[in-house]
Amino acid sequence: MPRQALRAGDAARALGISLDTLRRWDRQGRIHVERDSANRRVVPAAEIDRLRGREAEELSARNRFQGVVREVKCEGLLAQVEIEVAGPVRVVALITREAAEELGLESGMSAAGVIKATSVMVER
Repeated sequence: MPRQALRAGDAARALGISLDTLRRWDRQGRIHVERDSANRRVVPAAEIDRLRGREAEELSARNRFQGVVREVKCEGLLAQVEIEVAGPVRVVALITREAAEELGLESGMSAAGVIKATSVMVER
């Protein structure tokens, strides 16, 4: 199933840039932006991957949701990472504290939750 396009604000957050920068890049032709039926900017997920230097990765997991880390709760050996993905959906992952620290996860940064069976892995 192909990945969806993100609204301009969600795409800007996923890229770690401001909405004004995304608009400027659109005018300069630095980013491929499409328009929806209401003439709003939408950015294909593949374009976000391209700009982040991430080509289609070989991984058996089919469900990958790009989003923004909203909260990291560390307790003992575990860290709970809440990722808000494009749209009204959030993914919550339980990972080791060591993994969260190794990834340098903080609220507000871009991250992706990779879904496989009943597990959610976090990549940056």
